[in-house]
Amino acid sequence: MKNRFKAVQIRKDGDKQTVEDVELTPSDLMAGDVTVQVSHSTVNYKDGLVLTGRSPVVRKFPMIAGIDLAGTVEESSNPEFKPGDKVILNGFGLSETHYGGYAELARVRGEWLVPLPKEFTPAEAMAIGTAGYTAMLSVLALEDAHVTPAKGAIVVTGAAGGVGSVAVSLLAKLGYRVIASTGRTAESGYLKDLGAAEIIPRAELAGEPRMLGKERWAGGIDSVGSKTLANVLASTSYGGAVAACGLAGGLDLPTSVAPFILRGISLLGIDSVQMPRPRRVQAWNRLARDLDVKALAAMTRTIPLSGVRQAAEDILAGKVRGRLVVEI
Repeated sequence: MKNRFKAVQIRKDGDKQTVEDVELTPSDLMAGDVTVQVSHSTVNYKDGLVLTGRSPVVRKFPMIAGIDLAGTVEESSNPEFKPGDKVILNGFGLSETHYGGYAELARVRGEWLVPLPKEFTPAEAMAIGTAGYTAMLSVLALEDAHVTPAKGAIVVTGAAGGVGSVAVSLLAKLGYRVIASTGRTAESGYLKDLGAAEIIPRAELAGEPRMLGKERWAGGIDSVGSKTLANVLASTSYGGAVAACGLAGGLDLPTSVAPFILRGISLLGIDSVQMPRPRRVQAWNRLARDLDVKALAAMTRTIPLSGVRQAAEDILAGKVRGRLVVEI
């Protein structure tokens, strides 16, 4: 094990948050029964909020950022894992209350880890990351709600982002007709290459919501929230369902009970952070089966650890298409 390792650490002095490149020792790590040599991480929208301090995500300082990691077990007192095992970790308080993945070493609880599916390299797993894993959780929720391809189209909001890109690709491969909503119409070709059948501008769903609109889709995956989610709900057909997994547009939901009691639709809340391990394993196994790795490569760009701060600004500004892999 390395005597010293590099990390990106967040500190807070009063109201001022700073992000620093630091060197730490293994003794600086937090408690856990598995130590992982981290090879890759990623930049999700939540990572952007953490690194910029624009939302109070971090609850303990100093904190190593990065809500995802992939790597190789170096030491373990957990019977489920041994040195040399390839593992991934999404959420469970990383970069909120527990040191995260923007470091060469991480010490975590074994029950948080998922074995890396043999179909993926660590880099590919982080190209998926929390965003892609959340997209898969959303697809599973729609399936559990019996929203099948035969029921009609699925709308995906924020389609050119991380969750949206993976959701479009997954849904298309599973046989759904995908309507992709994006504020970046220049990305229409990219979204159609991922499998979108129709592109609609973000503005179409960003206006003042109506209680009910024309029935346009059987379900949706929404990473935006606020008025966008309200408009998606208003245009969901009878018996449909919408998976809500993000808040890029706001935490509010200006809607009414009309879609729920007049059309019998369901709003499915998707939490990726504390999701129980069996569902995580199910999601990763389905990703291994259903995600086109060529499509994944087409939506992915790799950056060094030194690039995460600029990437955080870019992802919050809506400048990042698809997924970013951080090579640790």
